[in-house]
Amino acid sequence: MTIEGLTITRHEEDASGEYHAHIEGTDAIGRLTWVLRNGARVAEHTLVPREIGGRGVAAALVDALVEDAREHDFKIVPQCSYVAKKFERNPEWSDLRV
Repeated sequence: MTIEGLTITRHEEDASGEYHAHIEGTDAIGRLTWVLRNGARVAEHTLVPREIGGRGVAAALVDALVEDAREHDFKIVPQCSYVAKKFERNPEWSDLRV
């Protein structure tokens, strides 16, 4: 699903980072936060403000994490309940899960 006006950016600092989702025309930012633990990215929280909720922003954030895992060869620990549910619904991602 494509969300019109959606931009996802990546922000990293040593052993932690965030994915930010911005939809054109709003100041609201959706976030997926992670920390590095034992070589894997632990997806801690997915937060989407109501202003941009209900449009698939959280799913797009998780998709960006999964895409990066495939491209940069890292594993994911889906600690966040939303990320865990996305992994359950996408068995083709099982090779990325710790």
